[in-house]
Amino acid sequence: MKVVAFNGSARKGGNTARLLGTVLGELESAGIETELVELSGQNISGCIACYKCFKNKDRRCAVDDDIINECISKMLEADGILLGSPTYFADISANMKALIERCGMVARANGDMFRRKVGAGVVAVRRCGAYHVFSSLNSFFLIGQMIVVGSSYWNIGIGREPGEVMKDEEGVKTMKDLGQNMAWVLKRIC
Repeated sequence: MKVVAFNGSARKGGNTARLLGTVLGELESAGIETELVELSGQNISGCIACYKCFKNKDRRCAVDDDIINECISKMLEADGILLGSPTYFADISANMKALIERCGMVARANGDMFRRKVGAGVVAVRRCGAYHVFSSLNSFFLIGQMIVVGSSYWNIGIGREPGEVMKDEEGVKTMKDLGQNMAWVLKRIC
């Protein structure tokens, strides 16, 4: 079994990565292989609505000048997918939005190819707006007919400066519980 996590933060190794790392740590403790993909520094454009993915049905985006097709491949190979984003103006980051648009469109064009995979969103926030981010991440999973895993609270950690999120005891516990819940679900369906 494998879970791939995508960090949509512009800060490589920042708060979002640390929250995702906490979830991944629990999955690894349960014997599940994990991978973290950092979108930081990547120039990813949103969907251009060319609809070539619907015509080609080759499980690839026709725009092939960035890492999106690599991300799609990683999602296809994984049993579980984590999407992590910081809260930028009460929404997901631009790179995460582009990832969701393009991977989501290719998945829809190819018979909802992530259907029945296990998914969860993780959000880093300084103060407010996180619930909208959480909802945006979960929408990717829900429209793709994926199984969304919950935790002991919303999958949110509070902190601004890199590492500060690890001082949010409830947020850290939520991420650990999420990892344990995701491992439990994966072991029952895979």
